Amino acid sequence: MNRKTKPLMIGVDIGGSHITAAIIDFQSHSVIAHSRVRSHVNTHGTKEDILATWIGVLKNIIGSHSSDQILLGIAIPGPFDYANGISLIRNMNKYESLYLVDIKAVLIEHLGLPPENIIFRNDAEAFLHGEVNAGNALGFDRVIGITLGTGLGSAVSIAGKTTDANLGVSSFKNGIAEDYISTRWFVKRYEELSGKKVKDTKALVDLYDSDPVIPVLFNDFARNLADFLFPFTVAHDAEVIIIGGNIAKAHSLFLGTTQNSLHQQGIRAELRITGLWEDAAMLGVAYSHAAGTLAS
Repeated sequence: MNRKTKPLMIGVDIGGSHITAAIIDFQSHSVIAHSRVRSHVNTHGTKEDILATWIGVLKNIIGSHSSDQILLGIAIPGPFDYANGISLIRNMNKYESLYLVDIKAVLIEHLGLPPENIIFRNDAEAFLHGEVNAGNALGFDRVIGITLGTGLGSAVSIAGKTTDANLGVSSFKNGIAEDYISTRWFVKRYEELSGKKVKDTKALVDLYDSDPVIPVLFNDFARNLADFLFPFTVAHDAEVIIIGGNIAKAHSLFLGTTQNSLHQQGIRAELRITGLWEDAAMLGVAYSHAAGTLAS
């Protein structure tokens, strides 16, 4: 990169069904709103279709900027070889066609970026790193973060160093944590209790006032979440717990119960909803790039 030319930092958030990219403004610690480009991704699509969608979004935001000006930071779910940019996702009901694909090489080929200008970071880790640097964890030294959605993301930040905790697949009750703390738990449990099917958590929120099963569901979820958070919080002596992801949008239906349950168990850490939402991961991976450091 020509160091006389100011680099353009682009943060990218790849989720279970979308890709969002935006230009990052480090002076204001924010995403430049008008630069944001978002597209739905068919997570069960072919390798070619998924990559074409990603590349289309990135070409759109890069526009006419010189390729050696661009710093690209990509937050993406694991399992993933973040150092080399190779997808290791399989048996996760998403992005199966990308297993062992060298994503970094594809981006280099289609975008013309120098290899050193592209980095990848775990999405939950990037989310928390964004919150620690510019969101609701700013000023705290010991923070844990979780993302609640199609899966359960988890990360820890100690004195500014943020790492993936990967607790979604940890043993919990009669299975793993994601079995009880995710969209699929809501969908499955609602069908068990009501005999009816719903698409996602938002559908349950919309029915909250008319279906007596749903408040029970959110109460059970709140207690599952507290049971999961208790040992996680104790292990890292966390001062604050940051919660993001799509399910966090329904926080008014469960957060108070979870906080009370933790207080009753002697946990003083405060539960906080993300201050940055989707921008957190894009900012987090951008901060990694700017600092020239990335957790392996």
